[in-house]
Amino acid sequence: MVLMGDKARLLETDRFVQAPDDGRDSDMSMDAMEADGTAEASDAVTESGYRRAAEAGDPAAMSGLGAMLLRRADLDGAEPHLRSAAAAGDRAAANNLGVLLHQRGYAEEAAGWWRIAAVAGSAAAAHALGRHYRERGDEPAAEYWLRQSAESGHCLGAYALADLLEHRGDIGAERWFRAAAERGHREAAYRLARLVEDGRDTDRRTTPAYGELKQQAEAEQWYRQAAARGHRRAALQLGALLEERGDIQEAGRWYLSAAKDGEARAACALGFLLRDAGDEESAAEWWRRAAQDGDGNAANALGALHADRGELQTAERWYRAALDAGDVNGAYNLGLLCAEQGRPGRGEQWYRRAAYAGHREAANALAIMLLQRGDASGAEPWFSKAAEAGSVDAAFNLGILFTGRGEERLARSWYERAAAAGHTDAALQVAIAQLRDGDLQEAEGNLRCAADGGSAEAAFRLADLLDRRSAEADAERSEDDESRQWYERAARKGHRRAQVRVGMFAAARGDAVEAATWYRAAAEAGSRNGAFNLGLLLAREGSLPEAALWWQRAAESGHGRAALRLALIAARRGALAEAQGWCARAVELGPPEVAERAARLRTALLEELSA
Repeated sequence: MVLMGDKARLLETDRFVQAPDDGRDSDMSMDAMEADGTAEASDAVTESGYRRAAEAGDPAAMSGLGAMLLRRADLDGAEPHLRSAAAAGDRAAANNLGVLLHQRGYAEEAAGWWRIAAVAGSAAAAHALGRHYRERGDEPAAEYWLRQSAESGHCLGAYALADLLEHRGDIGAERWFRAAAERGHREAAYRLARLVEDGRDTDRRTTPAYGELKQQAEAEQWYRQAAARGHRRAALQLGALLEERGDIQEAGRWYLSAAKDGEARAACALGFLLRDAGDEESAAEWWRRAAQDGDGNAANALGALHADRGELQTAERWYRAALDAGDVNGAYNLGLLCAEQGRPGRGEQWYRRAAYAGHREAANALAIMLLQRGDASGAEPWFSKAAEAGSVDAAFNLGILFTGRGEERLARSWYERAAAAGHTDAALQVAIAQLRDGDLQEAEGNLRCAADGGSAEAAFRLADLLDRRSAEADAERSEDDESRQWYERAARKGHRRAQVRVGMFAAARGDAVEAATWYRAAAEAGSRNGAFNLGLLLAREGSLPEAALWWQRAAESGHGRAALRLALIAARRGALAEAQGWCARAVELGPPEVAERAARLRTALLEELSA
């Protein structure tokens, strides 16, 4: 006769806490019911054989028969056999009787039988007893019995102990998650992966051998184990990890696996991969599926998709769905949509709703809206709230706000904060202040940061700083000098002063065509220096009428030398009154040497007119 032992399975119920996913491959809802060789016994000994032996008073047969009946949910038939065997000292029967009584709602009596079995050495009973005590809030007792189970090699006991320790923040959770994961517990493998990836365990933080890359590799290993056993959240996390390192195809396969199992976040992530691959229709289908399962991020993605297509009513419907799902981004996106539709009042309402919920960009947008209508005092607290929450744009906007008030010290502190977070325009503002203070080395660093971030003004100022430094050092400069490279970068981005400077470089080396190209670009963008220099080039080529047109544009924009040139042209053709007018303009505009020449010419013209 085969006796029931520790390898049998214990029927599990939803009344146990902290077991949403026990990680087992079997679909049976059984938890370590004791019986050495259950599978062999069930194959070799028929129920009728158990019954005959049980009627003859064999405790092991009574235990085995009770276990068989318990498996098929015949509680009335199983109970007398299990009670008899348990009374005779069979620990498997005591354990299984506890299961039966727990299912019937007699938790305290069940705990009594589990205690008997656990004291007799049953790891499964110790696990059940530990779960019982945790359900009732007696954590010291729960830890004692779960530790007994875990140290006896019981997989579920190890997982339950790890869960308890992590819940309390105690060191050692990782050890027991690992023990359970190594025995194939998929939820333990998932939880272990999260623990390793986050580096939350104290032992791990103080162990230098665990670098970030090693942690990531170990986390991936456990995610793979859990995902391969059908754990959909592990498949989602594995997909995210793979996507982050660029393994898009494999990431998509794991997202698809999790999405098919009903993981809405995986369906949403899969939608983004498909969109990036150019398949918007498939992306929309997965987003729709995720949104219908309550994923607010997917609903927002659908809203954005329809908004880009001009389908604003449909976009609004999905943004509202996102908000209903608890995603505050939905309110922010509704605010943006209203702004696009020219409904600022309605947009403000949505921005406020998102901002009050802690959405930093909504707070920044609300502050901008208030500032635009002149309510600076109302805007400031929202800018501050957004900036304190990490909005770099809000920190920059506070700098602008305080600059407008003349509070330079406060403005600079916010600019510096935004610059430290990589805000290009803020770095430029900090650099301008440092240039003003003569702190050229620090200014150069911020100018480089801003210029690398795409600021044409920063590129020009950096070029000018380097240019002046070379001039002071009387250094010989080549065509590939760094300052010239920055001038050219700024010029290509449309910076007018840089375009004039690059045009001057081209003119200096005799390339009139390139020089004219840059001067014309600057002049057409409104640069009076560009217009004046273009006029000089045209005049040298004999195109004086066209040159005069550009000088006139420059003079009307405040260029004194251009006004003097126009005065000379008018005087030469005998238009003395016109020449006098341009002389007066040149005197007014300067610079001093131009004003002096223009004054002398005006005097001569007056003498000519009065002669």
